[in-house]
Parts: sequence; C-alpha cells; structure tokens
Amino acid sequence: MAEDGFDFVVIGAGVIGLAIAARLVSDRRSVLVLERETGIARGVTSRNSEVIHAGIYYPAESLKASSCVEGRERLYAWCASRRVDHRRTGKLIVATRESEVETLEDLLAKGLANGVARLDLIDTEACRALEPSVAAHAAIHSPDTGIVDAHGFCASLLAEAESKGAILALAKRVAAIERGSEGWRLEVISEGAVASETIRAEVVVDAAGLDADRVAALAGIDVDAHGLRQHPCKGDYFALAPGHAVSTSHLIYPVPQRAGLGIHLTLDLAGRPRFGPDATYVAARDDFEVDAAKASVFAEAAARYLPDLAGATLVPDYGGIRPKLAGPGEAFRDFVVEEGTLWGAPGFIGCLGIESPGLTSSLALAERVADLVGA
Repeated sequence: MAEDGFDFVVIGAGVIGLAIAARLVSDRRSVLVLERETGIARGVTSRNSEVIHAGIYYPAESLKASSCVEGRERLYAWCASRRVDHRRTGKLIVATRESEVETLEDLLAKGLANGVARLDLIDTEACRALEPSVAAHAAIHSPDTGIVDAHGFCASLLAEAESKGAILALAKRVAAIERGSEGWRLEVISEGAVASETIRAEVVVDAAGLDADRVAALAGIDVDAHGLRQHPCKGDYFALAPGHAVSTSHLIYPVPQRAGLGIHLTLDLAGRPRFGPDATYVAARDDFEVDAAKASVFAEAAARYLPDLAGATLVPDYGGIRPKLAGPGEAFRDFVVEEGTLWGAPGFIGCLGIESPGLTSSLALAERVADLVGA
C-alpha cells in the first residue's frame, strides 16, 4: 500500500464497525475507522433496547439466527473478560390469550431449531412463580437472554482495536468512493472543513448503519437493483412516570408482531424499566423525537401482560430507527454481510440491514467479515 493508505478502511464506529476493526487489525493489517459523528456509537447502537438476544425469532439457517446464537456467547465471554457491565436477566415471551399459545409453540420450535439451548414452554403457574405480576396463559422462558451496556461494550472494542494499532478518525464524512487499479480511493471531509482529503484502502468495509445503503451507492453499487435499499423503521420508547413502579427481574415480551417484537418491557442495568419499541416506517433517518401521544397505547399494550400497570402514566424516553431491508408489508429479510464482487465492487464489504439482533451478533458478524477477506 502507499504511505497514505490502509489495508482496511471501516466506515462507521458503531458496534458493528468497531467489532470488525478490533477483529481485523494486527501487526500485518492496518485499519482506519471513519466516523461522521464526534463520538463513537452515536447512531443505531445508542438507540435500542441493549438486549442480548438468545436467537429465538429468526428463520433457521438465516444469518440472523446463526450470528445471534454464536454472537450471544461471544458477547457474554467478552463482557466477562473485559468487565463490561452486563446481566443475564432471562426473558419471558408471554401469550396473554389462549389463541396466542400456538404461536408460542411455533416460536419455541424455531428457537430450538436455531440451536438455542435451555428454552422451555411454561404454564401460567410456572410463569407466576418466576414473575408474580405477569399475566400469561403460557410463556417461553429464555434464561440466556440478557442486557448489556452497549456504549461500554463499544468502548472496550475501541480499546482493543487501538491497542493493536487501529486508528479512529472522528467527525469525518465520506463524500466519494472510487475504485481504481490500486484499490479504493475515498474522499473524506472533516467537520467544518471545505476541502477534502484522500484516503486509499485495499478493502472498504461499509458499517455505516442507517447510511450503509448510501455509502454503498457512493461506491457505485446499484442498491435498488441488488435489494440493498434500507427502509428506516422508527421505534419509540416510554418510561414510567415518577410515582409508578413495576416489579420484574426478567425482560417481558409479548408474542412478536410482523415488523418488530412488540411493545416489550426491558430493564436497564440500574433496574429501570422501559417500554417499547413500536415499529413505524418513516421517511426521515434522523428524527428521533418520541410521539408523546402514543403513551396511552403503550400503557394499554404493556398492561395486557402486566395488569398492575393499568392506570399507570408513561412518559417519552427515547426513539430509535432500524435500518430494515424489508419495506412495509414485505417478507423477512436477512442481514447482508457480503463481499461486493457480485455487486460490481470487488474489495467492498457491505454490512446492510443490521437491525436487531445486530448488537448481539456483532462479534460473530466481525468473524464473518474476517472470513470474507481471509484475515
């Protein structure tokens, strides 16, 4: 490589980009991470439920299923060895009506087919023994679901990458990407600057989250022809108003809906409950304002499995946006983590549609990228 170049340029310093950087960098492989924001993990990574998923929901043999199951154990081991705050809380997926029990049975079969161990379908009495305040005809108990400090995890990934020689460049916007005879040339503009600087890379890794399809388009990839257009899908979160409380040690999920997992109860590491997200396709990729008018809808949905919440007041907490490859009403779409030769972009690694369970899958997806580039 030329002196101004790198073996790998990773675009995006969220959990996926940082996991990839930490995996690829070595004495023999130089890595530069470019991030548009002024800090790491400011996008999709910072606006989700911070759940470590077990791998129950996804079709067998999908990348979402395999990377979630593998990534979950990698993530628990990473957090334990590096003292990243996390907790194996367990989760209940509850059927609040008899008509939903069959869906639970199908979901259990899917999880077991995906290699998720220690899943059980439990009855009302067993559910009440675990969570006395939860109302359910039946539930799936997933003891290996948990929560993690997503920012702390990202900080540990960055520390690992930098300790091996990776470079993080913040407030850098990629304005152009061009393939040449000696690899890739990227035009990068620093925040507040007018002129661009040129960076060369043998391999470009697109881990740009909500903007991953736009980055792919910059590299000359026809994202529509290859089914890589991302559809922003917003999810709002609500919290309990002061004076209200709920007692639960598990995460509580309803039977999943088509566009998401339903309005569920998760806990942060301080034990504070939050409710959401819902799923609404939107045009803007940067509108995170929570619609306060939804509070009663969220409260009603949560009260179906937590009757003690009847009459409780919820207040807006935060919003997030998922980069979905499936548009409204479309069928399941898997993660795309592929080398770009078939897209007309050899040496370009695209990571697109990395929504849930992306956080859980991150270390496994980094291994996939390493395999794709022979690292």
